[in-house]
Amino acid sequence: MLKIKNLHVEIDGKEILKGLTLEVPKGEVHAIMGPNGSGKSTLSYVVAGRDGYEVTKGSIEFMGKDITEMDPDERAALGLFLGFQYPVEIPGVTTTNFLKTAINAQRKARGEDDISPVDFLKLQKAKTEQLGIVPDMLKRGVNVGFSGGEKKRNEVLQLSMLDPKFAILDETDSGLDIDALKTVAEGVNAMRGSEKSFLVITHYQRLLDYIKPDVVHVLAHGKIQKTGGPELAHELEEKGYEEYINAA
Repeated sequence: MLKIKNLHVEIDGKEILKGLTLEVPKGEVHAIMGPNGSGKSTLSYVVAGRDGYEVTKGSIEFMGKDITEMDPDERAALGLFLGFQYPVEIPGVTTTNFLKTAINAQRKARGEDDISPVDFLKLQKAKTEQLGIVPDMLKRGVNVGFSGGEKKRNEVLQLSMLDPKFAILDETDSGLDIDALKTVAEGVNAMRGSEKSFLVITHYQRLLDYIKPDVVHVLAHGKIQKTGGPELAHELEEKGYEEYINAA
């Protein structure tokens, strides 16, 4: 589903990704772990198409299409989703309006009609109940005044309602207590299936106790240094990243 080949990326002239190659097949959950500064968030932003990240070499393919030069909205319309480490606040735009606008924008890009108000409200009600989101949150500005846990729940609500083919979760566990972590993980796990894939980026094993990965990759020095099964995450939790930080 996602194929990244020999990807080199610079930010302000400094190379961050240095020949990264990664493939995530349809229906699988892959985890990326690594020390600070290894390029994890850069990878997520580049795949999503964020401005300011210059691809100097290599390619990104999604669903058989080269998306390396595509705009973020084009990638989203194809079925890509990025969950931010620090979700942004959008004052003056209610969560409900934001969700409805986002869904209809993607439907329009795919040549589909807008979702009907009745169908939208039914979908929103079902998803908010599943994630334990109180109706009051839907009337407030997007993430404005939300706690860390509320912001992450809101982002998983967006994920659930947009129903992408491929989701990147950039340190979704950041700032969450155990109860919020479980709620977020349950929302993600409810979406898992043979037609969807996930790339979960995290520092710690604890998130992977709830969102079980099929494959774990270690990212350091701008490249994938090691790939293994779920047991690799436990090994990293026990031994840390020193081996990879010190690697040439």
